[in-house]
Amino acid sequence: MWAAITSWLSGNAVRILGWTVSALSVAAVLFGARQAGRNAERVDQLKKTLEVKDAQLRATLDAPRNRRELVDRLRDGKF
Repeated sequence: MWAAITSWLSGNAVRILGWTVSALSVAAVLFGARQAGRNAERVDQLKKTLEVKDAQLRATLDAPRNRRELVDRLRDGKF
């Protein structure tokens, strides 16, 4: 029995090795695509976060600095 298995393996070793390498290559490509998708999501989230932060900073710069400016803006209808 053992001799039959070893003779079959020795005859098909190259074929088995080829299929194994092919399967590992496909797995590596799929893993790389998965990582690329995650990285793209992270970049999108970072862009959104930076846009919100920039909008907050712009709003802070445009805010009235004291009560007098606040009153003037409210009277002019610019607020």
